[in-house]
Amino acid sequence: MATGILPKEMAVIAVPLVTLLLGVLIGYLAQRSGYCSIGGFRDYVLFRHTRLLSGYLTLIAASFAGYLLFWFLTPDAMEHFFWALTSNPLTPVPGAPAGLNPAAYLIFAAIPGFFVGFICMLLGGCPIRQTVMASEGSYKAGFFFIGMCVGSVFFASFVSGWVVILMRALGFGA
Repeated sequence: MATGILPKEMAVIAVPLVTLLLGVLIGYLAQRSGYCSIGGFRDYVLFRHTRLLSGYLTLIAASFAGYLLFWFLTPDAMEHFFWALTSNPLTPVPGAPAGLNPAAYLIFAAIPGFFVGFICMLLGGCPIRQTVMASEGSYKAGFFFIGMCVGSVFFASFVSGWVVILMRALGFGA
């Protein structure tokens, strides 16, 4: 594997700093633009307005460009970034913590994604928008943010292991 532009010692410091700076920049832009991915889909479906939806698509493209940048700087840290392009995409995801096949990870993405989308639709905004609104002083968004953090810790600590056992029992193991 290539060593990349940055030596490992420097990459250990540079990647988190660049991530933090990009997070601050994205947060600032999200606050100034009123960004909301759920609102983007809503506005497009109901009114054919594409302003928020174009921000969503731009965020996806910029995220991919950021991954490419980090991969270019430190390919050792992201050695499995192109695994679907370099091998059979139906093989297990290399380095994945549970060792399940890709269908299981799609299920892990689709079912919780549906519930997050449904809850965000009821609340009136995506998690990024709720975080921005919480920082602006919205109590409802603040409770959402706290609940999102507590729910993430609860799922990672107590539920995810049982889900992996269930998925392996259903035949989704590698």
